[in-house]
Amino acid sequence: MPRKSAPSWFYEQSAVIPFRRRQHGVEILLITSRGKKRWIFPKGVIDPGLTARGSALKEAREEAGIEGKILENPVGEYHYEKWNGSIRVQVFAMEVTRTLEHWEEEDERERKWLHAGRAADRLDRKELRSMLRRFLRHLDD
Repeated sequence: MPRKSAPSWFYEQSAVIPFRRRQHGVEILLITSRGKKRWIFPKGVIDPGLTARGSALKEAREEAGIEGKILENPVGEYHYEKWNGSIRVQVFAMEVTRTLEHWEEEDERERKWLHAGRAADRLDRKELRSMLRRFLRHLDD
């Protein structure tokens, strides 16, 4: 029996690369995925009525308990297969201005601040590692 597809708007998603500047350099916040506990960035479906940027901010708050400012230029995008189709993920960088003590998905996910180089090594997907490296190369442009 073929698997069902998701609603068409599920195939457009957005994510953030959360970062903060410290004396010793840039730190990146990673979170774990729900099921497999892989290290990822906050990401989710762009709900109807939200922009990609607005959705990225919403996911950052819900999944990681962080707030901040999305940088003007997107880092890029990547695609992956799910729900019998190709999902496009727009990736933005977000400078974190506030870390919440409690947040919506705190019982389902871990979060961890890591030096930028160590964060890249922890990321599970090569697309995420590539996005992070691209962002870091252009951070001080």
